[in-house]
Amino acid sequence: MSGPLLAVENVTARYGAVLALDDVSLHVEAGEIVTLIGANGAGKSTLLMTICGDPPARAGRIRFDGADITGQPTHRIMRGGIAQAPEGRRIFGRMSVLENLLIGAQAVAVDPGPELARVFALFPRLEERQAQRAGTLSGGEQQMLAIGRALMSRPRLLLLDEPSLGLAPLVVKGIFAAIRRLNAESGLSVLLVEQNAQAALRLAHRGYTLQTGRIVLAGTGRELLARPEVREAYLGG
Repeated sequence: MSGPLLAVENVTARYGAVLALDDVSLHVEAGEIVTLIGANGAGKSTLLMTICGDPPARAGRIRFDGADITGQPTHRIMRGGIAQAPEGRRIFGRMSVLENLLIGAQAVAVDPGPELARVFALFPRLEERQAQRAGTLSGGEQQMLAIGRALMSRPRLLLLDEPSLGLAPLVVKGIFAAIRRLNAESGLSVLLVEQNAQAALRLAHRGYTLQTGRIVLAGTGRELLARPEVREAYLGG
């Protein structure tokens, strides 16, 4: 592979007449954690969904592992090595933890055994509760399940949308530790959308700030933490 693992190049996306992304460019190198911060409605979740093909990019180009994936259907993009743990988790509440995880492996038709072992090693609570209905899990356990389900497809790039949303600080700390461990041990690349800007920028190698559909700042996590406009807008001064 030459160039970044993921390259978003001058991408525009719309919801009907509403411009959601305006000439957005960013990249994720292999083995990087990159975070995207911004206010509610800035377009962060839309960017992740556009990478996955829905909504489609109206202009620009998206490349993954050097291949142009712009306009491809979502299932093909997922089979190519991208997985997403969406905002709100979207687990199947009436199904068991194990059934939810196995659904994650169906997209790529791999033997689920090795991936299941890795997910249970990362989140032992899921192994303990594998027969339990997913809808009865705590919020933190449901987030572990959403991440675990995404990992079952053996992705090279994991898209995480607001993994700390609605969770207690101690639970958030555990989720972020798991993300760091995934990256350190397996080299998994991560594109993270996160409302907790301080935690996300401390975790990330690099970051971008999105404002009303446009990238307005970019730099290492440490550089963005030190920027006065970032501190004022997202870190309480």
